[in-house]
Amino acid sequence: LNKIGFEWQIQELVFWDHRYEELVSYVKKFGDTRVPREFAENPALGTWVATQRSTYKKYPNGNISCCVTKERIRLLNK
Repeated sequence: LNKIGFEWQIQELVFWDHRYEELVSYVKKFGDTRVPREFAENPALGTWVATQRSTYKKYPNGNISCCVTKERIRLLNK
């Protein structure tokens, strides 16, 4: 299955994409990506953004278990 590109963690991919779209909506509404960790309108989004920042800091150090990809970094840097 790996040879044909089977995606083992599809639920995580859908979850990440959903939170990313929520972040895009936040940016359209507020003009920045500084989502408070305890954002009253969407507490999960604040937590997710904090996690993405923490995960990104681990990536340059070669921590491949942190679930960040070049594609995700590209999207977040848009």
